Amino acid sequence: MAWIFLFVAGLLEVVWAFSMKQSVGFTRLWPSVGTLAAMILSFGLLASAMRTLPLGTAYMVWTGIGAVGAFAVGIILLGEAVTPARLVAAGLIVSGLVMMKLAS
Repeated sequence: MAWIFLFVAGLLEVVWAFSMKQSVGFTRLWPSVGTLAAMILSFGLLASAMRTLPLGTAYMVWTGIGAVGAFAVGIILLGEAVTPARLVAAGLIVSGLVMMKLAS
């Protein structure tokens, strides 16, 4: 169950990052509310996952899902640049996540 909580917490990190971008510096109400709600849920699920998973593993997976997910959302929804260097960097993060999962 901890891994499911951690995965959902990572997805919620992507949601709050995107919502924060849409809030325009917390100047728009509903994206700001969405950001805060997703943050609270994400942190709560991360905390639940950390009851059984090691700190380093849980935090790395959570931030990795958030980083790669936000990268993908930026490209798909916001038209951010896709360059070979950015793709390699995202691939390295995913490789690290897989290795961390295998190691635990």
